[in-house]
Amino acid sequence: MAPSGMSTEKENDKAIDDWLPITSSRNAKWWYSTFHNVTAMVGAGVLSLPYAMSELGWGPGVVAMLLSWVITLYTLWQMVEMHECVPGKRFDRYHELGQHAFGDKLGLWIVVPQQLIVEVGVCIVYMVTGGKSLQKCYTVACPDCKPIRTSFWIMIFGAIHLVLSQLPNFNSITLVSLAAAVMSLSYSTIAWVASAHKGRQADVDYSKTASTSAGQTFNFLSALGDVAFAYAGHNVVLEIQATIPSTPDKPSKKPMWQGVILAYLVVAICYLPVAFVGYYVFGNAVDDNVLITLNKPRWLIAAANIFVVVHVIGSYQIYAMPVFDMLETFLVKKLRFRPGLPLRLIARSLYVVFTALVGIAVPFFGGLLGFFGGFAFAPTTYYVRTFISCFSPPTISKLLVVQVVLTEPTSLLQSNSFPAFCG
Repeated sequence: MAPSGMSTEKENDKAIDDWLPITSSRNAKWWYSTFHNVTAMVGAGVLSLPYAMSELGWGPGVVAMLLSWVITLYTLWQMVEMHECVPGKRFDRYHELGQHAFGDKLGLWIVVPQQLIVEVGVCIVYMVTGGKSLQKCYTVACPDCKPIRTSFWIMIFGAIHLVLSQLPNFNSITLVSLAAAVMSLSYSTIAWVASAHKGRQADVDYSKTASTSAGQTFNFLSALGDVAFAYAGHNVVLEIQATIPSTPDKPSKKPMWQGVILAYLVVAICYLPVAFVGYYVFGNAVDDNVLITLNKPRWLIAAANIFVVVHVIGSYQIYAMPVFDMLETFLVKKLRFRPGLPLRLIARSLYVVFTALVGIAVPFFGGLLGFFGGFAFAPTTYYVRTFISCFSPPTISKLLVVQVVLTEPTSLLQSNSFPAFCG
């Protein structure tokens, strides 16, 4: 018979798990994963794809877009399969899978820093995107009104998240995620249809914008970072799958994969027309946000920016939820704070304020996409999980992964070959 102290400790751990956002609810349906995956993936990055194409050119651009779609679908399938790769155990969090592959300490050091960079980075980028989209709506709707600084619009956008961040878990934000998914499809459609309606510009130029080899190389790698950012979303897949019920007869991977397939069809419908049509129409004159390049019809561009705002509201919450889970786990399990509404209110509000302040300090949409895309999205989306799935006991496997992660993460040209490495 187990000692009463051990039994009490297990009960306390279960109570904490039932309170934490990732493990508190496991009654999601398969279509929930579609909403969440579309919201996580089809984000602001889609609007930068024509600009990325202008830096890559037609040949490399088309290859990067199509190859990224195939590779990321493959690595996403790996994540879905690995969620329950150990009988009787679910890897509800990305770092738990890393710890299983590399050990408790090394797994944390490999996965958690990059996962936090990705998730916090996305939240910062979406703070900037939401604020700038609100500002664009204002200037389009009232062109003669007094301009209002971007920082004020970012603060307004942040205030919305101070309220929404108190929703307890993934299932509680399903309606927000659904609205965001619909909006992402809507503004992507507006972006490419409005571009097509505008028609190919008379002075369109498809040549490289940089005149030096160094400049062209830098722009090329930055554009690959933009593509990596656009195709990211894998970093919350295990957490999304954790909300789906699972039994030996009906494992969670089946409904999760159904949702993923539908989500990736939506991704193709959104990404490819925006990237190719936007670049065809504007060439290298396109802005890093194609909606900025489009100025007419005014009402349509205003509507598209409203859709962007609604979408990034949902996307912010999707990426913030795993961070909330890490933060609350640390506060409750390590620092022994009492779980409850006061702790959640303070911790999550401080996180929202932090991302808003950083977004105000660095309001550069295109630069943020390239930086976060190349620095963290490339390794975590394209090849880290591939090596985790191919993990074998020999130490050389661990060393190989560490070497890959630490060398040239900004170059997707290298990472594109990694998924085939393990066969």
